[in-house]
Amino acid sequence: MEHTEMTVGDLIDLLSACDRSAPVRQAMNPFFPMAHRLAQVVQATDETGQPVVYLAEGRDADTQLGHLPPEVAVELAWQDPVLAPPRRPRRTAGGK
Repeated sequence: MEHTEMTVGDLIDLLSACDRSAPVRQAMNPFFPMAHRLAQVVQATDETGQPVVYLAEGRDADTQLGHLPPEVAVELAWQDPVLAPPRRPRRTAGGK
């Protein structure tokens, strides 16, 4: 199965629908989803000589922002939606 990577053009198209003043975050690690600040965009060349663009997190201590919001992890299909367990009727003082 061939793996299709997102291109810079794809990223620009997706970002063009977003609020231009919104901060950019990176969602990482589907098994322990965390949010990180992006600090750099670096263009390089891969081992085959093709151009590649890397989005990098910062080096500051506060770059990792904490857990990814659950709704984002669900949207990314990293987690299943979690529903609250059904409520049981409360017992009264009489035990019924």
